[in-house]
Amino acid sequence: MRDFLSFHPWRPHPWHGLSAGPTPPELVHAYIEITPFDVIKYEIDKTTGYMRADRPQRSSAQPPALYGFVPRTYCGPRVAALCPKATVGDGDPLDICVLSERPIARAEVVLNVRVIGGFQMIDNGEADDKIVGILHNDLMWDRVRDIRQAPEALIERLEHYFTTYKLVPGHKAKQTIAKTYGAVHARKVVTAAIRDYDETFAKLSGTGSEQARPSAPPAKKPRLR
Repeated sequence: MRDFLSFHPWRPHPWHGLSAGPTPPELVHAYIEITPFDVIKYEIDKTTGYMRADRPQRSSAQPPALYGFVPRTYCGPRVAALCPKATVGDGDPLDICVLSERPIARAEVVLNVRVIGGFQMIDNGEADDKIVGILHNDLMWDRVRDIRQAPEALIERLEHYFTTYKLVPGHKAKQTIAKTYGAVHARKVVTAAIRDYDETFAKLSGTGSEQARPSAPPAKKPRLR
């Protein structure tokens, strides 16, 4: 059957219905939730898979890059084990920022992304890593293979955004970046998040991960991602 005749009769859930990528952990999928043009924080509803308007950005800061998550990943015990200052994973899919030469002004798109590094972020004691990647086949970024080769000012903007975008005036920030890491460690984080996903959702469904019926992880108090 020709490729265009083979399709999903229903829209796949962005977290559970898409693959982690063509060749993870090097080349992954990124499902984009917000863009540098957004002043509203959008995020996926974990139950329905539809996009929700979570909240207006409190400050004037806007994300310096495309921001979303890697499908079929979960920040659980394996991700937390790679972050010595965290006690647990944050229980969300693995976050990812995507750098590209051309501006992409819309969300709810799936991108092929080459992993180049990330930030070891701790949010209220939870591991909340932010992977950084390059849009696959972006000719302007093609030679960048590690975050250390990216423009320093751009990485500083990303660091500043993630440590301040939840900041409430008069209160101490609960988000810190323990370190910035390169491609080798970032791939370890992606692999850990995929394994955490497989284990968590296989347990919840009582089957192997490939046959698992997607279920929500145990409920916990809502918090800002």
